[in-house]
Amino acid sequence: MMSTLLIVVIILAIAFDYINGFHDAANSIATVVSTKVLTPFMAVLWAAIFNFAAYFYFTDHKVANTVAKTVLEEYITLEVIFAGLLAAIGWNLFTWYYGVPSSSSHTLIGGFAGSGMAYAFIVGGDPIHAINIDATLKIIAFIVLAPLSMIISIIITLVIINIAKNSRPAVAEKWFKVLQLVSSAALSFAHGGNDAQKVMGIILVAMVAGGYLPNTEHMPEWIPLTCYLAISLGTMSGGWKIVKTMGTKITKVTPLEGVAAETAGALTLGLTEHFGIPASTTHTITGSIIGVGIVKRVSAVRWGVTISLLWAWVLTIPVSALLGAITLFIIHYIL
Repeated sequence: MMSTLLIVVIILAIAFDYINGFHDAANSIATVVSTKVLTPFMAVLWAAIFNFAAYFYFTDHKVANTVAKTVLEEYITLEVIFAGLLAAIGWNLFTWYYGVPSSSSHTLIGGFAGSGMAYAFIVGGDPIHAINIDATLKIIAFIVLAPLSMIISIIITLVIINIAKNSRPAVAEKWFKVLQLVSSAALSFAHGGNDAQKVMGIILVAMVAGGYLPNTEHMPEWIPLTCYLAISLGTMSGGWKIVKTMGTKITKVTPLEGVAAETAGALTLGLTEHFGIPASTTHTITGSIIGVGIVKRVSAVRWGVTISLLWAWVLTIPVSALLGAITLFIIHYIL
């Protein structure tokens, strides 16, 4: 039988997945809404369908395995996971409320790592060595490599402009609106495949810590099914505050640029999933939007807004780790 705490942790993890969906809905729909290809409601429905469709394709669970190994096994308890989830949910809701497109992925990983390090300190271990260095370096490396999506979007934009330069503007725009449906679907598909797995990894390791599973080698089928469903329902709830930031405040996006940005984002997320890197969907699509803005002219990008977003990127993991550590100390010593 599952313990009460294990059930609570699983419910919290699914709640985080749902919050991740509406927090990150903007990543999938911002450009397709700002270019008026779809209404906001149709856009979130479109994104949610392809979020869930990823369940049938991404069956290797590489990203889930990376997240599950963020903290070393000897420092993983249900208390640690509980504290990490509370911290991650708190930071996610805070950034959602203020319309800051921070990374749900990094929030979850930061909260988990922070609570694990705090637990190591409590039991007399070395906090630094409580985390899996290899898994953590994968995550941190992609923060540095986040401009990869920007570079890809610049290349795709230039290729598309060159191909379409002799087309009539009205005809070209009509085709790009159709293509943006495809690119938006591809981005939502990649988003579901990458982000749902992060919570799958947390639930899996919680079940091991709770003694319900012997190890993380075999994942019960209900875990991925539940996580993909939760993130899809979360996406259906939207994320209108962040849509405004992503779709209009960074740079004005045309259907052509929407196709380029979403295609670049989907390719980047597909690449990170292949290597088991829990990349930030937020960072990826933001970099892509910046890339298409740069192609027009450097001044087309609102760099003041972009610099604020960069600060959010840099601070998310350490802030959520600190919150995770504080939460663990409160749970352990006070509650």
